[in-house]
Amino acid sequence: MSGRPAEAVAAAYREACRAELRALKPGNVHAFADGHRMTVADFEQSADASAGRLARPGARVGERVLGAVRATVERVGTNTNLGIVLLCAPLAAAAERGGADLRAGLGAVLGGLDRADAEAVYAAIRLAAPAGLGTVPDHDVRAGADADLLTAMRAASAHDRVARAYATGFEDVFTVGFEALAAARRRGLDRDWCTSAVYLAYLAAIPDTHIRRKYGPERAEAVRAEAAALVRSLDLAQAPVDRLLAFDRDLKEGGLNPGTSADFTVATLFADALKSSP
Repeated sequence: MSGRPAEAVAAAYREACRAELRALKPGNVHAFADGHRMTVADFEQSADASAGRLARPGARVGERVLGAVRATVERVGTNTNLGIVLLCAPLAAAAERGGADLRAGLGAVLGGLDRADAEAVYAAIRLAAPAGLGTVPDHDVRAGADADLLTAMRAASAHDRVARAYATGFEDVFTVGFEALAAARRRGLDRDWCTSAVYLAYLAAIPDTHIRRKYGPERAEAVRAEAAALVRSLDLAQAPVDRLLAFDRDLKEGGLNPGTSADFTVATLFADALKSSP
């Protein structure tokens, strides 16, 4: 894979964000239902606002993250895409580097993260002010960065799935996400149901970090178990809209937003587009 031009990376990112919004994703914002005082339009505007900053040629990962979050907050006035940006910025940098293997290029990008990247990411997190953000004894984002970004992410990886992605070379994307996407395509599902399949795979496999941060690990695990039971009983080829919307209502009535599962869905679609490009 040759290095991707910024315009192509930005276009792939915008399309991944829009594809995720078109799919039915219980508990999250999607074309079938808004939720959590946010709308599909908020996320569409966020994708447009952040794309150029995320794909800025030559920018370090931290610069991409901070620039994208600033642009988003300026456009929509709230945090809609911090997790998406955190996951997609290293992928964008890897695509710009080029090479035959996106995953290998991503590893090189992650291995080169430094303290300046940490400072910029910490600033982006403070600006976005995600719900449920607490304090931690080491590498707290409210303080100045005291280590490189990869070290900080490794320290947080036990309780935050986005941090774990950095620590593991995006293992979840290349296993859970890619495997679900490939299986859905083999079944002949259309594009939007393939995206739903990816989201549901994350929701059923991994306790959602966003729910955990707000409500604790037990509630996050309960949602995961409920999603897993539902997924086992569904055939997405039959377009089970009513059952998924019922689950969607249940989650939203309880204030439960599996935002991290949605973030990883965007990252999976973005990585797939970058990997598949010439």
